[in-house]
Amino acid sequence: MFSHVVIFWTDPAQPGAADELIAGAETYLRDIPGVRQFHVGKMVPSHRPVVDQSYQVALNVGFADKLSQDAYQVHPQHLEFVEKVFKRVCQKVAVYDFA
Repeated sequence: MFSHVVIFWTDPAQPGAADELIAGAETYLRDIPGVRQFHVGKMVPSHRPVVDQSYQVALNVGFADKLSQDAYQVHPQHLEFVEKVFKRVCQKVAVYDFA
């Protein structure tokens, strides 16, 4: 199992940015070959100080292995998501990959 976790900080000047980012991820990323697990959603507020609440959207994609994730990164639908959605509505991103 290879996990690809992406944390997104959206542009506060765009009120619908989080919803647009989630819809774009569902449209462009969910059905890319090699994706075994897919979950995208908004940050859930917490009273616990250890929980990072500075971001707006998180994406968690599971693959069989790193090679599948590598193919996902260069897939035309992923590249289209980056150009048409991510670059337009996000200010910052952090990626956590682990196996």
